[in-house]
Amino acid sequence: MSIKDPFLQLVDEITLIRQDMERLKRTNLDKEEAKALNHAVMGSVLRIIKVTEEAPGKIQGALEADRDQMARSATHAATKSAESALSGIRHDLDNERAKLSQAAGEARRQAWRYFGGFLWVWLVSMLAIGAALGVLLTYGTETAKSAFSVEQMVRYSCGSRWFGGQVVEQNDESRFCAFWMEPKPQAEN
Repeated sequence: MSIKDPFLQLVDEITLIRQDMERLKRTNLDKEEAKALNHAVMGSVLRIIKVTEEAPGKIQGALEADRDQMARSATHAATKSAESALSGIRHDLDNERAKLSQAAGEARRQAWRYFGGFLWVWLVSMLAIGAALGVLLTYGTETAKSAFSVEQMVRYSCGSRWFGGQVVEQNDESRFCAFWMEPKPQAEN
């Protein structure tokens, strides 16, 4: 069973009313016929009102179904378009990767010819690493020596004119070398 479009139902009802009006113009009605006609017209009007009230809901449902279908179609089209674009990009990337790999191989061969092989590269890199470690070890040794000599200098030279500072003795019989002290403020007279 097919559902009739609400608009077509409305058109059919209006056509029926028009036909009823034509019959009324041609005939004279008695009281019973007038009541029957009134009843028929009122029924038609009520059906028209019902159809017009239901029409927005049906139209809204049809619009929602169309919107959903359009969204699915747009999503499908976008997916297809993205897939085709990605396949083209993938193909271009494969070509570029092959060219880059070929260029890297050529650069490797040129470096091998220029440097005379791996042995020279290895020797030069080991020499550079050894020099860097030597400089680092020398710096560490000198720093350690300086730290030890400063401790000795502070311990035995505190208070001398060329070193500075003052030996401060505490109540627990410990001592320390102070380089900066803040004197008590004197009362102003």
